[in-house]
Amino acid sequence: IESNSKKLTFIDTPGHAAFTEMRARGSKLTDIVVLVVAADDGVKPQTVESIRHAKAAKVPIVVAINKCDLPDADPQKIKNQLLEHELVAEDLSGDTLMVEISAKKKMNLDKLLEAIILQAEILDLKTDFQSKATGIVLESKIDIGRGPVANIIITSGTLKKGDFFVSGLKWGKVRALINDQGKNLDNAPPSTPIEILGINGAAKSGDDFIVLDSEKEAKILSEN
Repeated sequence: IESNSKKLTFIDTPGHAAFTEMRARGSKLTDIVVLVVAADDGVKPQTVESIRHAKAAKVPIVVAINKCDLPDADPQKIKNQLLEHELVAEDLSGDTLMVEISAKKKMNLDKLLEAIILQAEILDLKTDFQSKATGIVLESKIDIGRGPVANIIITSGTLKKGDFFVSGLKWGKVRALINDQGKNLDNAPPSTPIEILGINGAAKSGDDFIVLDSEKEAKILSEN
């Protein structure tokens, strides 16, 4: 998503109680956690768990209070519940950015993007575009017709077609970079979610992705 010429990448993790590991992984690889709480529902056990993951990873939280268009929505009740978990809204003299939104009606989504950008600016979040790329594997699979593919997000540096890399016990050479819209790219800068062809097997979700100088170096490192 682009807002005010700034590019934001969202990594969606399921809210269902069964997806604990995925939420923990999401907290570790992101810069800002957007905690979505339904205004007609309230704080659930998985909401509390997500707060704990974010705090353990030392990642700041922006709260999106969703479904504020519904007649039984009670955003103030949500803010009061979050007080118990040390998330204090600005209108309660705290420093946690909370935005009342409706995803269905597209209400205040621009304000949510502004809050995320503001938090990023306060934290002075920056990364290196020029170095060898590093990233995190979001998911990986064996695709019929294309072979092993890995979806990663670049955390620093710029990934280029032809780069040798290692990820966990797997390694490869980038044969193709495909973005979230199915377009082939020659390179992928930081924060880009990208699908890679050229890995020698399915990687493990959460594994680091590191670009190296040569095929030999990638093979040696993956074997160790």
